[in-house]
Amino acid sequence: MTQDGATRNLLLATGAYSVCFLAWGMIAPVAPDIQDELGLTDTETSVMISIPVILGSLLRIPLGLLTDRVGGRAVFTVLLAYTAGAAVLVGFASSYAALLGAGLLLGAAGASFAVGVPFVARWYRQSRQGFALGVFGVGTIGTATAAFSIPAIRDSAGQEAVGFMVGAIAGLYALLWWAMAREAPGAARQPTRYREVLASGWDLWRLALFYFVTFGGVVALAIFLPKLLTDWFDYSLGEAGVRAAGFTLLATAGRPLGGWLSDRVGGTRVLAASFLVVGLGAIGLAWQAADPQIVPVTLFCLTLALFLGLGNGAVFKLVPIFFPTATGSATGIIGAAGGLGGFFPPLVLGIVKDATGDFVLAFVFMVALAWMCAGMAVSLLDPRRATADSAAS
Repeated sequence: MTQDGATRNLLLATGAYSVCFLAWGMIAPVAPDIQDELGLTDTETSVMISIPVILGSLLRIPLGLLTDRVGGRAVFTVLLAYTAGAAVLVGFASSYAALLGAGLLLGAAGASFAVGVPFVARWYRQSRQGFALGVFGVGTIGTATAAFSIPAIRDSAGQEAVGFMVGAIAGLYALLWWAMAREAPGAARQPTRYREVLASGWDLWRLALFYFVTFGGVVALAIFLPKLLTDWFDYSLGEAGVRAAGFTLLATAGRPLGGWLSDRVGGTRVLAASFLVVGLGAIGLAWQAADPQIVPVTLFCLTLALFLGLGNGAVFKLVPIFFPTATGSATGIIGAAGGLGGFFPPLVLGIVKDATGDFVLAFVFMVALAWMCAGMAVSLLDPRRATADSAAS
């Protein structure tokens, strides 16, 4: 049975995740303006957009381990308070070097995934974890909120106001979280099982790759879309931000749907279908990259958003199944892979654009990676895995 208080703590964790992702997405929506103001190349801009992902990726491992030992309530409180300070620093960063340094520090907010997953999973039985963790994944709507709101606030009140606003939100939520969040009753503090998780071998690395593509794809496209759309269609930051927010909203909606489907038909089946369609969507963007048109580009981006979200929800389902006694440790490692998946694609897009003049080769690489993952997901569809994957009720 689901424990009393599960829904309240799930919603609180989803809110904390959303606040962290609001902060994590502060720089990307205004990157085209910063590029013009500082005279940056596409590669330099891509590094600036991607830099917050680095620390968030690396910290997912120790924060996942720490959550296993001391619980998500304490870890999330400290992380939210830290994020508040880092957001203020970003508001006062005026040079390229300062933006890189402040963005790196801000990246810790991206490690919130590794705190929230074990915290939420302990509140639900296995047959409900896919849906619950998919709901938690809705917290990435914070990046959509950033894409929609931050350009307008920066234009009207300045970058410092953006930093103070995001910092205040994170600080207030830290107080709310500490006052209201509770650990699941009977949830024993787990010893860190870092070596045990690493020793699982291919099970771990396969899930890490799946998360690298699904979560990394969502993050990479969400943070790079404002730049991509301003380059392709000469949109204002506000117009590009609204469209990027739509991408994130659809990907976010796909996560609980992917978890719900995984609870019923198995996460590996959902993953296999998702990767197949992601490859088709990437083919469409590769076709459009040389001569983009807004209608097909929109359709292909929304297709990627939905199916990357579905696949991401499926991975959320599989992690506690493969690692039931070391969910935090495994989440940290797999989450780090997902975070790196958000770092490299924008960097590759910038390098490819500077080198070739368009983004075609970058999307071709995405096709190859997605279809390789589809084949790997299909390989999991054997009776032994199907039994474990479909464990329910």
